[in-house]
Amino acid sequence: MLTGLRYSLQGLFVLLAVFINTVFTTLLIFVLAVMKLITLNSPARDKVTHWLSSVGEYWISFNQFISRLFNDIEWEIQLADDLNHKGRYLVFCNHQSWVDILVLQHCLNRRAPFMRFMLKQQLIWVPLLGFCWWALDMAFLRRYSKAQLLKNPELRGKDLENAARACAKLKHIPVSMMTFPEGTRFTEAKRKQQNSPFRHLLRPRYGGIGQVLYSFDDALDQLIDVTIIYPDGTPGLWQFVSGQVKKISVSIRVLPIGAEVRGKNFREDATAKNALKRWLDDLWTEKEQYIAIRTNYR
Repeated sequence: MLTGLRYSLQGLFVLLAVFINTVFTTLLIFVLAVMKLITLNSPARDKVTHWLSSVGEYWISFNQFISRLFNDIEWEIQLADDLNHKGRYLVFCNHQSWVDILVLQHCLNRRAPFMRFMLKQQLIWVPLLGFCWWALDMAFLRRYSKAQLLKNPELRGKDLENAARACAKLKHIPVSMMTFPEGTRFTEAKRKQQNSPFRHLLRPRYGGIGQVLYSFDDALDQLIDVTIIYPDGTPGLWQFVSGQVKKISVSIRVLPIGAEVRGKNFREDATAKNALKRWLDDLWTEKEQYIAIRTNYR
């Protein structure tokens, strides 16, 4: 009973501290976002962009500090030595829980560039946050539904051009473009529904990764391949903030990105599409083998 009470009080305190930090950071980002809007076409814009990335990293660092005060997590991290805080990377990871994002931030913050995500175009209209996401150079994508494509076939392939325009501003600044190739969190039910050939992973989807590789072309330096294992079972966000997670294992590899998958229109080029699928499937097979070895070892 006392342990449960401790977890509850700890979780509430951590969430409150993170909330206060988020409100303060959001207000600071909003002020800098206005400055960025004013300096849209001047050299000062790059300086403001750098400040905004630093504020985002501060937000993550403070949240980590609060978490470390109360959480006694044993971190087992295999971290590549050649990460560059000023580089440009594609980052992908297996996806099991919302905690994955916190784990990625813990491992990569200030080691790799500030992480950016591809967001739906509609999210830019979210009050206050949409403006902040714009300021932090998130890539807003306009996607088309199957119904829209059936009604307007000329829209096919337009998503690639939309992605290229959205990512254009990121090609010249340090960036970690984050994506979860599985597209959704892993569960055993989803694995069976997909008839996934993997025991610990869902089938990877190549569309989002293909958009990033097409948009950035040769601007990306390398791939950061992250594999997260929760030895005691997949935790939820509450379990993480309340201190119930005891061990997390993370492997981080830095890998080359071959010319056969860079800047290719996989929507129209069958050869490029097959190369992209083969590249991703090979990486996912390696990830599956690594997870199998680590989990069997335990």
